[in-house]
Amino acid sequence: MKKSKHIPKHKNYEEMAEFWDTHSLADCWDQTEPADFEVSEQLSHSFFIPVDRDLLIRISRPARHRGVSIEMLTNVFLEQRVEKEAFYPPLHLTETQWEFEFFV
Repeated sequence: MKKSKHIPKHKNYEEMAEFWDTHSLADCWDQTEPADFEVSEQLSHSFFIPVDRDLLIRISRPARHRGVSIEMLTNVFLEQRVEKEAFYPPLHLTETQWEFEFFV
């Protein structure tokens, strides 16, 4: 029987990802324990939105630096922007005019 490898404590997600990129859970299975958890229904919806390649690269770098997924960091950025902005057309503009002014 193969000797079990020790799972080290990690300082951040990036360090954890680097470890698991080069190790197999099968080698450490005896160090695991059962876990009970629930998956939120709010997190079960996915939307696929085309993203400009350069923007994706600009998002991926800080995500990697923070040790989080691109999806998670994008959600944080969107949430912060929605909190900061009032995402509805001002009364003096039509929706089309507002979209043009906002996105240009």
